[in-house]
Amino acid sequence: MPIQTNFSLKKYNTFGIEAKAKQFIAVHTVEELKTVLKENTNEKKFILGGGSNMLLTQDIQALVIHVDLKGKRILKEDDDFVWVESMAGENWHEFVLWTIDQNFGGLENMSLIPGNVGTTPVQNIGAYGTEIKDTFVSCEAVNIATQDLKTFNKEECNFGYRESVFKQEAKDQFVITSVVFKLTKRNHKINTFYGDIMKELEKQNVVNPTLKDVSNAVIAIRQSKLPDPKELGNSGSFFKNPIISKADFEKAHALHPEMPHYVVSETEVKVPAGWLIERAGFKGKRFGDAGIHKNQALVLVNYGNATGQEILAVSKDIQAAILKEFGIAIEAEVNVI
Repeated sequence: MPIQTNFSLKKYNTFGIEAKAKQFIAVHTVEELKTVLKENTNEKKFILGGGSNMLLTQDIQALVIHVDLKGKRILKEDDDFVWVESMAGENWHEFVLWTIDQNFGGLENMSLIPGNVGTTPVQNIGAYGTEIKDTFVSCEAVNIATQDLKTFNKEECNFGYRESVFKQEAKDQFVITSVVFKLTKRNHKINTFYGDIMKELEKQNVVNPTLKDVSNAVIAIRQSKLPDPKELGNSGSFFKNPIISKADFEKAHALHPEMPHYVVSETEVKVPAGWLIERAGFKGKRFGDAGIHKNQALVLVNYGNATGQEILAVSKDIQAAILKEFGIAIEAEVNVI
């Protein structure tokens, strides 16, 4: 397992940002991961998964450990459910397609989300009415300091909207190595009521959708709105949809009565960040090689040679403009490094 120095991370982040790692190593088993951690106790470490949820704004002055653990297996099953374990380095979308091919239900609405399985619990990723927490059972993770393997159950992960214990109390302390999901084998809960899924199924003349039909609809919608990172550097949705107090929403809504919204609770309302960005006039705008995608205002893009700093500057301009115009603060969903 040779450690490489001054290593380019351009192919290891979906924004396609050119940044260098002081040191770099890929690990393919849990034992390799433990060994690298143990042998480099005093080195500053940076854990790299699929590189899909980060914006590199500088070189990384640390040992970058690329988690490339592969494999998936059925742990147990009964007549109704199956418990499936996937290693952290498996590509998320390919894993979702595999579950659908097995007729296992629960992940189909999250088709085509970029990244690897191991980072999905960190963000509690979600799309079209489903989130990881809906099917998550547990994950195993190596403690960076002690190299001990720990199992986190659902309660311990403390999932929230794009949140988990791995972004809070346990941040930078663990490397997730595998994730277990509980999926349906029959009586699937087909969820077609969020976003444009119903419209897309109607367009495809699908009346009684299967798991595959829902997945295909989600893929078609995402491809129509979101650029392929292999063709245009991006990290999917750059911002979270803001959840604001009812009082703050009513103030903004009084000035902008056409503002779409979703009631979260008696005291909170969610507003689509994409709508705010579009109304602020940023959709499709380009600033050098950094810009906002023409079809989806939530997506910031690298047209070729943008630096992370340039993309970050655009994101800050967007945040400032929205705060000024709507009185609403929006947060980055992407991790800025």
